[in-house]
Amino acid sequence: MRNRGILLAVLAVLLVVAPLAADTVIRHGVDTFTTTANGKTFYSFAKSPIPAGFFCSSSAAFTGKVAFRGLPLTTGTPGALHNADTVIERLDDATFNEKGIAETRIQFKALSLVSIAPIQTSCGSYHAYVTLAGNQRVTSMRIYRTEAGGGHFVAPLAVDAKITFISVKPAKSARQLELTGSFTFPASSLPWSTTGGAATKQIGTVLVDTKGNLKPDSLVSGSSNFWPGWAPGRATKLTGSCTQCEPPSCHTDPATLKQHCTGGLTACYPANCP
Repeated sequence: MRNRGILLAVLAVLLVVAPLAADTVIRHGVDTFTTTANGKTFYSFAKSPIPAGFFCSSSAAFTGKVAFRGLPLTTGTPGALHNADTVIERLDDATFNEKGIAETRIQFKALSLVSIAPIQTSCGSYHAYVTLAGNQRVTSMRIYRTEAGGGHFVAPLAVDAKITFISVKPAKSARQLELTGSFTFPASSLPWSTTGGAATKQIGTVLVDTKGNLKPDSLVSGSSNFWPGWAPGRATKLTGSCTQCEPPSCHTDPATLKQHCTGGLTACYPANCP
């Protein structure tokens, strides 16, 4: 009887310790996001105006704010990213130390946004498209494991972006209108889990358009055992028959008046998550 009690105690300890030891390494991979059309993602030109004469010789300087929504990335296999418009890659395997802290490098791999409404100028109306501008800077992510299924992480996001303006009524002789900008979203603490929500979908290696020309050009690795935004053990069922598809998160750069918000997506019966 005594031996049985000892055996049960050992098993109980193993059940508690095993989950913590199950994921000692966060494998490298990509994290994908969907930008919603709720006006929370924007680019303000108040501190860095579009110069006078940019759209045409008579256009005034533009200091307004442009709101964006996600435009699903073009992939080699259609639908492989489940309508995502943003891809960030964790470049290295991250091994937790004895304090439960791991580090990896991250880099923007793809971005595809379009203005919710055209920009109005004296030269006409323009759609604004945001893509990445060449190779992106690399920043560091620090991951904290506070419980078996996850914890929180902090990571600044460096973005070198290109905004292309296309006339609502394009002319054959229209010149290419582009601006580039370089900025960094400061790090903020966000949750993560090893499994994500019940509605999340694994992503395999996929060919993605990283240049914004609607042609898949770069192969990126798939998802791994790291799901940003999902708190460990977080319930994904909302009211009634609704399920959370992607948790909400925002990155804001107050210095340049720019913000990028993703997630907040839900699906209610009979609809399914994308």
